[in-house]
Amino acid sequence: MRRRGFTLVEIMIVVAIIGLLATIALPNFIRARSTAQRNTCWNWIRHTESAKAQYALEAKLTTGDTISPVTVLNDYLTGATVDDTCPGGGTYGNINTVGSPVTCTIHDRPV
Repeated sequence: MRRRGFTLVEIMIVVAIIGLLATIALPNFIRARSTAQRNTCWNWIRHTESAKAQYALEAKLTTGDTISPVTVLNDYLTGATVDDTCPGGGTYGNINTVGSPVTCTIHDRPV
């Protein structure tokens, strides 16, 4: 009489193959997540820069003027607010100063 089922060696081989595939795939998933967070951050910065420029133009502000309260920019941002946090956990700076670029403590690059 022959028993049906898998031997211990067959199960260990399958587990080893799954572990190998996970080892190969995991860094790619992490890299893709990091890239998506960075792109989201840069897009938020770009939209905020546009909102600042539009508000400054309508309010007749010049370079160096301060936007107060900064929440007035929410009217110029679609689907976002100036209180949004960076997806990577950083913070944004220079949001309320006209003419100075918005920065992020993690994903910083010129817009």
